[in-house]
Amino acid sequence: MTKNRLEAFSDGVIAIIITIMVLELKVPHGYSWHDLGHLWPVFLSYIVSFTNLGIYWVNHHHLLHTIKDVKGGILWANMNLLFWLSLMPFATAWMGENEFAQNTVILYSILANLCGFAYFILLLIIKKSNPGNQELHDIIDKQGKKGMISLALYSLAIAASFFDTRIAGIFMVLVSIMWMTPDRNIERKLS
Repeated sequence: MTKNRLEAFSDGVIAIIITIMVLELKVPHGYSWHDLGHLWPVFLSYIVSFTNLGIYWVNHHHLLHTIKDVKGGILWANMNLLFWLSLMPFATAWMGENEFAQNTVILYSILANLCGFAYFILLLIIKKSNPGNQELHDIIDKQGKKGMISLALYSLAIAASFFDTRIAGIFMVLVSIMWMTPDRNIERKLS
């Protein structure tokens, strides 16, 4: 398989995930601003998940540019990431429909951690599939460190969600901020 097919498939899956999420936004049963206001938790959960999926897409896009040959391990690690990301519409809808109730935030935090762990695995497999490319290894090691910090913050979000869902949300937002800008070293290496 070529890198382009892997990228196109991944782009398509992420686009479908986002489409499923937006289809969960239901029109209110009234026409007043007050009726629309009742949807704020659903819309906020959509914004959070759309942002997270966008961050994964951008970083995934940059990461795939580092691949020269697509090997089976990369395909399966990528499928693992896409599997966990595909569960985002469910967790997003459950959390939004129930106004960020504790169990919904716990599940969302766990899913966020699993997505982060799957991305970390993809990093490791890409590194293993590119022996001798020290520049690429250095870039992936840097992303791996950022990934470990993300997993720690997501774990703190899981723990915090048992006590205060707002604190859990802060930890998840911190991870999003950390990954908002893709690694510039990948861009420099490719140019």
